[in-house]
This record gives sequence, C-alpha cells and structure tokens, in this order.
Amino acid sequence: MNKVLIACCLLAVVSCKARKITTANTAVAKHPSRLAIELNDIRSHQLMFDTFSGKARTSLDIGGNKNDVTMNIRIANDKKIWVSITALLGIEVARAVITPDSVMIINRLQGLYVKKPFSFIYAYTNKQINYNMLQALLIGNAMPALLNGDAALDTTNNAVTLSGNLEDIVYRLMLNTDLRVTQTNLDNHNQGVSLQVSYNNFIQSGTQKLPSQIDIASVAKDKKIQVNLHYVKVDLNQAQDYPFSIPSSYSPQN
Repeated sequence: MNKVLIACCLLAVVSCKARKITTANTAVAKHPSRLAIELNDIRSHQLMFDTFSGKARTSLDIGGNKNDVTMNIRIANDKKIWVSITALLGIEVARAVITPDSVMIINRLQGLYVKKPFSFIYAYTNKQINYNMLQALLIGNAMPALLNGDAALDTTNNAVTLSGNLEDIVYRLMLNTDLRVTQTNLDNHNQGVSLQVSYNNFIQSGTQKLPSQIDIASVAKDKKIQVNLHYVKVDLNQAQDYPFSIPSSYSPQN
C-alpha cells in the first residue's frame, strides 16, 4: 500500500469554438513560419487559469495492485500542486505537495512522510519530466516543451499531430479541432520508459474546455502504473488553501 500511495500522489500530482484547420487533408509542415503560427494558435487554446481545483474519482493499478480512491487536486499555476487522497468513508490516506523544486508526501496509514527534491519522481517516470509538464498533464494542456520549433506538424482530417525528439525522448502530441490535447505519448527506448496520456469527455468550465477523463499509463522498466482520473467537479480561479504539515510523531520514509 505504501508504494501505491507514493505512486498515486506523484502521478496525480501524473470556450473554444471548434474551428476548421485550413490545410490539405494530409500535410507535414516544413515551413518555419507556418509551424510558428500553428504553435501560437495551440498555445492560445490551452486552459488558462490562476488556480485549479478538481475532485476526481480515480482507479489505480500499480503493478497489478488495484485501488479505487478519490483525489482532490488543487493547483496554483506554475507554483504548486496539492493532492489529498481519500479512500472508503472519506478517510484521508495521503496528502502531497509538489513544487518546481520539491516533493512532500504524508502517508497517514503508516505515519510516514517524504521530503525530497523534485528529482524523486524520476523513479516513476522519465528524467525529462519537469514541474510544468506534470502540471500540464493533470489539466489536459499540451506539455510546453513539446510546443517547439523543431516539431513536425501533421494535419489530417482537421486534427493536428506534433511529433519529434526532445533530447532522448520520442514524442507525439495529438489535438482535436478545438486544439485541445487528446493524447500525449513519450518514449525513451534506451531507458525503457514510456508515458501515454489520453484525454476524453471534454467539459465546459466558464468559457473554457478541459477533459473530464484522463487515462495515464506509465512504464519505467519494471514499474507499471495505470491511473484513470474522472473529474466530477472542477473550479477555476477560486481562492484555494493548500494545507500541509507533517505531524511530529511521523517518521521519514526510507
């Protein structure tokens, strides 16, 4: 259960009018100005927020160990991700705060805590994942590093695909006609690491759209994790608290 709680925290923490893309059915962009215009258009259609709050019914499969929990996720844009995990009867079993520099986790079931640098998550995912990429993953935005001038742009049937290499990662980013991400694939064959995230069932929050269903499949050598998030409540730009304190009786996790 302890490994499940840690992996769960780390991965949880894994009004755009539809428009027609005016290109041929199949084309690969090689002209820099065309790619730059498309990237700017994609960025302008991403979820914009100061704070995010979401309640998600979540199914976990951590190496065959399956659990159903509820996650309450709060995000201060570019600053911190706060997660509370509750099990049956609404009992909190874990709490986590992730910042661009650190990871802190409380395991209430075993009276343990973790205080580590952000690099702690690399045991569960690719070393190129940073805070901004993790934040984007949880809200259905395009990972910023994938929107770069070296990407290959493919437009087929009014959908958009960006693909390329980010250091030693092969990536593929798929977007719908609203320029919202529907799938993100990251593969590092040399390290035996892969991440696939699918986004479905888009809902309206104010004037913006975001996915209510996020399915995450992560493989890091012998570690396999499947997380299925279903947001049942989402609020944007509401005042949020991020309470986190480690009880004096808790011991550090080795």
